[in-house]
Amino acid sequence: MSLGRSVYVCFRPCFRGASPLSRRFVDYGRHASDPAFSVDFDQTKDAYKSKATLELLRNLLVLKLCSYDALVDNSKEIMDLSKMLLGQKAFEQLMKMTFYGQFVAGEDHQSIKPLIQKNRTFGVGSVLDYSVEEDISQEGTRRKEMRSDVSLAEEETLGTVHSGRNFMPRGHFKDHQDGVGSPQTFFYSDEAKCDQHMETFMKCIRASGGSSEDGFAAIKMTALGRPKFLVRFSEVLVKWRRFFSFLAAKLGKDDREVLEQKLDLEQLQAFLTEFGAKGNIHSWFTCEKLHSSRTIDILDWNNLIDERMKSSDLLVVPNLETGCLEPLLRKFTEEEEKQMKRILQRMEVLAKCAEENRVRLMVDAEQTYFQPAISRLTLETQRIFNTQKPVIFNTYQCYLKEAYENVCMDVELSKREGWCFGAKLVRGAYLNQERSRAEDLSYEDPINPDYESTNHMYHRCLDHVLEEIERNRKANVMVASHNMDTIKHTLRRMNEMGLSPSDKNIYFGQLLGMCDQISFPLGQAGFPVYKYVPYGPVNEVIPYLSRRAQENRGVMKGAQAERELLWKELIRRLTSGELLYTHVL
Repeated sequence: MSLGRSVYVCFRPCFRGASPLSRRFVDYGRHASDPAFSVDFDQTKDAYKSKATLELLRNLLVLKLCSYDALVDNSKEIMDLSKMLLGQKAFEQLMKMTFYGQFVAGEDHQSIKPLIQKNRTFGVGSVLDYSVEEDISQEGTRRKEMRSDVSLAEEETLGTVHSGRNFMPRGHFKDHQDGVGSPQTFFYSDEAKCDQHMETFMKCIRASGGSSEDGFAAIKMTALGRPKFLVRFSEVLVKWRRFFSFLAAKLGKDDREVLEQKLDLEQLQAFLTEFGAKGNIHSWFTCEKLHSSRTIDILDWNNLIDERMKSSDLLVVPNLETGCLEPLLRKFTEEEEKQMKRILQRMEVLAKCAEENRVRLMVDAEQTYFQPAISRLTLETQRIFNTQKPVIFNTYQCYLKEAYENVCMDVELSKREGWCFGAKLVRGAYLNQERSRAEDLSYEDPINPDYESTNHMYHRCLDHVLEEIERNRKANVMVASHNMDTIKHTLRRMNEMGLSPSDKNIYFGQLLGMCDQISFPLGQAGFPVYKYVPYGPVNEVIPYLSRRAQENRGVMKGAQAERELLWKELIRRLTSGELLYTHVL
C-alpha cells in the first residue's frame, strides 16, 4: 500500500527566532483527500527536540505516577508528609526534580524566562498564569463563606428571590472546595483583596508582555468581585433566558435553532396579556430597533435586560410553579450595582494593561452557577476592547449541553455590533462537581451524557467559529485541547477553508508538561501554538499541583500513547548515541 506523497511546505514563522525551523518536512498521510498541510505527530526526534534526556525520563516518571488513583487522591497528604520528613529545602529540591519541574515554569517572572525563550525557539508561545492558590481546609472554607454571608447581609437588604435549583446554596459548602481537587477558588474577604488579585493579574500580564511576543495571560472573574454577586446575577440572566424559551414554545417557535426563534411583537404582547402579565407591556417593546422589525429574537431579548433591571416598570408574570404573580426581574440593590461596577472597572484596568503590553487576555470559564454572569461581563468588556482585534477572549466549555447555542449567540452578537469575536474552546474541568451538584439539588445535569457527545459538541462549536473566521478574518479562536482527533480535525478544516497558519487567527493550546508531541510539531510547522505556563513559589503552588493532578486524571490515565512516544524517543537516542543530548539555547 502506498504511504502517500510527501512534500516540503514553507510557512511564515509565528515567532522571532523560529525561522530556521519554519521549513518542515511533513507527511501527508495515506489518502488523496488528506489536507494540503499537515503535521507528522509520530516523529519523536522533532517532537522532543527541545527536551534533554533527563527531562524525558522525568516526563515518563511523572506521567506514570499520575496514572495511579491512590497517589492522585492523596497527593496533598503525600506532599505534606514528604515536607515533614525531608525538611523544606530537600522537599523543594525533590519537587523541582519531579512534579513542580514538570508542570510549573518557575518561581517568578524572571526565573521562567529561560523556559519561555526555549519554547519560543521552537515556535511555542506562552499563556502565563500565576498559580498561587489558597491552601485552606473545609472548615476554613466554611468560616470564610459564613463571614462573607454576614458582611453581605449587613451591606444589603434583598427582596425575595425565587431561585432556580441550580443557583441554590448548599449547606456543606461543597461548591467552592470539594476536596483538594476542586478547581481554583478565590474567596471573597473584602474589596482590598480583589484589588490585590487585580495587581497579581497585572504582574502576570506584564510578565507575559516582557517574556514572549504576542502572548496571552489568564484571569478568573471570581477573583475580581464577590462570587455571591456573580451567582445572583447568573440567576437573573438564566431566568430571563428561560422565559424567552417559554415564550418561544408558546408561540410555536421552539422547533427552530435559538437564533431562528423570532417572536412577532404583536403576538407576544397579546400572549403576555392573556398569560396574566401585569405592567406596561407595550413599553417593553417600543425601542426603535424592535419597532422597525416588529420581531424580537434572543439577542434583542437579552439586550432588553439592561434597562429593565433599572426600571421601576418591572414586568409581573405568574410563577410557573406556584401560579403567584411576581416580577420577572428584580431590580439590583445599590450594593449589587456597586459590585457590578467594581468588577467592570477592574476588568477595564486589566484590559488596558493587556493592550499596553500587546497581550491577549483569556477569561477562564468557571462553574455553571457563575458562568452566565462571567460571560455577560466578559461580553461587556469585549464590546469596548475588541473593536480592532480580539484582546479579550471568552472561554466556552464544550461539555455543557448549551455550549453550541452560547457560541452561536456570541458570534452573531459580535457581527451585529461590529466587534471582533475571540474565544477559547475547552472541554471543561468541572464535570464531577457539576454532576454531583445537579444530583444533590435535583435539577437537570448540564453536562453532555458522555465523552463522545462532548467531542461532537466541541467540533460543532469549533466548526462554527472557523466558519466565522473564514467570513471575517478578524475573529480568533484558541483550540485548547490535548485530543489528537480534535487537532487533526482543526487542521483538516483549516485546509478545506483555505485558512493559513500564518494568518494567526487560529491558535492551539496545551498545558505545560503535557502533550509535547502535539505542541512542538505544530510550532515547528509554523502554527501558532501556546503552552499554558503556571508559575509561583514551590510551597504556594502545591495546591495547584494537587488540583491539576485530579483535574486531569482522565488525561493522565489515557496518556499511554504519549508514554509510548517518550519510550520510542529514548530508545532512538540510545541506539543513535544521543543519550546525553541536551538542547542548548
